[in-house]
Amino acid sequence: MIDQVTVDRIIGAADIVEVVQDYVSLKKRGVNYLGNCPFHNEKTPSFTVSPAKGIYKCFGCGKGGNSVSFIMEHEHLTYVEALKFLAKKYHIEVEEKEVTAEELKSRNERESLMVAVAWAQRYFTDILHKHTEGKSVALSYFKERGFRDDIIEKFQLGYCLEQRNAFTTAAQREGYKLEYLVKTGLSVQRENDAFDRFMGRVMFPIHSISGRVIAFGGRIMRSDKKLAKYINSPESDIYHKSNVLYGIYFAKQSITQQNRCLLVEGYTDVISLHQAGVENVVASSGTALTPDQIRLIKRFTPNITMLYDGDAAGIKASLRGIDLVLEEGLNVKVVLLPDGEDPDSYARSHSATEVLDFIAKNETDFIHFKTRLLLDDAKNDPIKKAGLITDIVRTISVIPDSITRSVYIKECSRMLDIDESILYTEVGSQRRKKLEEVFGRVRQEPEAKPITPSVPSFVSEVFCEEQEKEIIYFLLKYGHKVLFELDNENLEPNEREVTAGQYIIAELMNDELDFQNLVYRKMFNEYKTVMERETQVDNRYFINFPDPEISSLAVDILAQRHRLSRIWDNHPSNSSDIIDYLNHAIPKAIMVYKSKIIQMAINNLRNQLGTLGKEQIDEQREVMQQMANLTNLRGILSKELSRILV
Repeated sequence: MIDQVTVDRIIGAADIVEVVQDYVSLKKRGVNYLGNCPFHNEKTPSFTVSPAKGIYKCFGCGKGGNSVSFIMEHEHLTYVEALKFLAKKYHIEVEEKEVTAEELKSRNERESLMVAVAWAQRYFTDILHKHTEGKSVALSYFKERGFRDDIIEKFQLGYCLEQRNAFTTAAQREGYKLEYLVKTGLSVQRENDAFDRFMGRVMFPIHSISGRVIAFGGRIMRSDKKLAKYINSPESDIYHKSNVLYGIYFAKQSITQQNRCLLVEGYTDVISLHQAGVENVVASSGTALTPDQIRLIKRFTPNITMLYDGDAAGIKASLRGIDLVLEEGLNVKVVLLPDGEDPDSYARSHSATEVLDFIAKNETDFIHFKTRLLLDDAKNDPIKKAGLITDIVRTISVIPDSITRSVYIKECSRMLDIDESILYTEVGSQRRKKLEEVFGRVRQEPEAKPITPSVPSFVSEVFCEEQEKEIIYFLLKYGHKVLFELDNENLEPNEREVTAGQYIIAELMNDELDFQNLVYRKMFNEYKTVMERETQVDNRYFINFPDPEISSLAVDILAQRHRLSRIWDNHPSNSSDIIDYLNHAIPKAIMVYKSKIIQMAINNLRNQLGTLGKEQIDEQREVMQQMANLTNLRGILSKELSRILV
């Protein structure tokens, strides 16, 4: 671990202009520098570097941060790797914290496992190309599949001889301990007997995101129904299958450039698509997608396209796991390949242009795909259709973005022939259930702390950036403070406490309000996610967060003097009783936010009314009714605000 003194030296020495100029041509504009963004294609420069503030910001794609985050983003490095990268550039010796004997043993053992696996890859590759059995059985198999020599070399394919312990014996002869061979899963030990796990299989090395071999997949070459067609290395200290995607090392640059990741199921799907010239592709290796795998893709793109063959049963089995993708906020498209085709076969018989054209013409968003698939299954059965609606509602409810949810609700209402308001109600119910799961029984005692008046669901999203930042300020600065306790003796003492963070999140989620500033929204959603798994939220988590936008916002609010807006000019913010202050300030901030939304919504409706023709009587009445409802609600909020200020 790099000690903090060294970290400070690196950050202090890393001049943001010098760092960025290694990758971007910059021109001086006043006190700042301007250039084309390296993270997305643009013709008009919108990428700004501020040497005074030590930050970069692209006003096109929204990426921003400091020198370290720029190197992390551009080179796809971890935080520590980026620090070492900059240390080398500025000739700073990295002084890492002295590790304990236990840590050193663990690190050395992990490296020993990596070395053993790397040697195994070279051994299997040599067998493939140089051994008679390797050439006749495995190499001929790859050739029959149409794999070119350069592709076989690129993916470091190999073969394990069909001899019980040929690999294990060779590895031990080269000095590799049986202990490490067993821990990596290359060998299996039973009492005093050790043999090869992958005997008689062609080998697909699995690479880490940095390109090191960490595990293998093996396909059997003979027909034996008692044996699995494919097997993978077992879990080990260096391989956790839930964190790994096959092909990510070879695909990450293309994924970033194309701003899209194609997701398939098997090794040969990935390899054949690469050979066809489509490189932004990874595989889940036949396992259900995990949150960690989804977040790995999210590091490079928010867009996923899933390629399926025509096996409806297989697709249905994947539906539940894919909801996780939507919950992470990614955009999911689905492509069904022609009957009898899978990604492997289709890529082998078509060029890259043909593959990409087919995807572009046939991809559909996941919600539409799922609705049509389940609707076909339900047919005219009312019970099945009711189950379908519940399933679709559950899927829509996990989507974090309110605009996206609204679009899907409208479309599903049309497809399912069900009233839109019913879907809104059910989605709201699902999200409230999720809220209750997050905060336990906090919301079951409304009399303990009244909720501020709710904003109607028909209010369109409006931009209230200043008020959004106020709420983020209170969330980060005081989210850990206990505002009040529930008056319920059936709860444990710690269960009665309601923190400022819980109160703020409950208030906004109750009305399904989403911030329109994307950075504030990300911060809010991340805070909520942390609270789901931890009772206390440590702000250092946000200061050191990998996403530079979140870390920059956290630093801006926590490390600098954030100036509150003018609504606080007459408020005693330096109250000696901080809890008393927060019990006034936080509800006020939320109500000011809601008031601003309502006022802007009234203005929008007034403008809408002016565009309606004289013959549009029904539309005019609906708009006027909405205006009346909002005006009444604005009055209620004004009274509440006056009560707080008194």
